[in-house]
Amino acid sequence: MKTIRRISTLAAVAMVITGLAACDGMTTRQRDTAIGAGVGGVAGAALGGNALSTLGGAAAGGLIGNQVGK
Repeated sequence: MKTIRRISTLAAVAMVITGLAACDGMTTRQRDTAIGAGVGGVAGAALGGNALSTLGGAAAGGLIGNQVGK
């Protein structure tokens, strides 16, 4: 179980890095949404440790980032 948590955390970190690298041509709102989704995914993986919590955290973070970017 610990291996699965480690893999999901590393996958979430890789997604954040990839997302930040792609932020060059984005608007502020799009960038905030992507960053929020990445941070939410990492937080979900760290707190829940399963795929559902990672996806839920990414969705919640994306929504929050989208609203902050208004």
